[in-house]
Amino acid sequence: MSQAQQEQQETYYDRVGGHETFVKLVHEFYLGVAQDEPLRELYPEEDLGPAEDRLRLFLEQYWGGPKTYSETRGHPRLRMRHVDYKVTPTQRDRWLKHMFAAIDTLDLDPIDDQQMRGYMSHAANFMINAEDD
Repeated sequence: MSQAQQEQQETYYDRVGGHETFVKLVHEFYLGVAQDEPLRELYPEEDLGPAEDRLRLFLEQYWGGPKTYSETRGHPRLRMRHVDYKVTPTQRDRWLKHMFAAIDTLDLDPIDDQQMRGYMSHAANFMINAEDD
């Protein structure tokens, strides 16, 4: 296989550092969530570890990594899985604040950084299911 063919087949997941990058991203994100009481209300489990694992698996799969999320949990169905939680524009903004801070820790190439932030913004907007009080 030529260098050009290998580069064509490289996924975003591989390009940004694979598993270790997503472990760091999600861990840094949940460090912020743990300290954000209004946002923390969206996470009913005492231990954020299971949520951290689920998000990491989802993001790894989304960006071209292992298909473990679908193999263990089925189709992501993000809106359906979050329908029981009041996700408001304010909650979205809080979520993005912590996600963008986590992305800042990754030192990604500018194009990869922009792509990740764009996806996170789109996904966060998609999850809104309630208005602010």
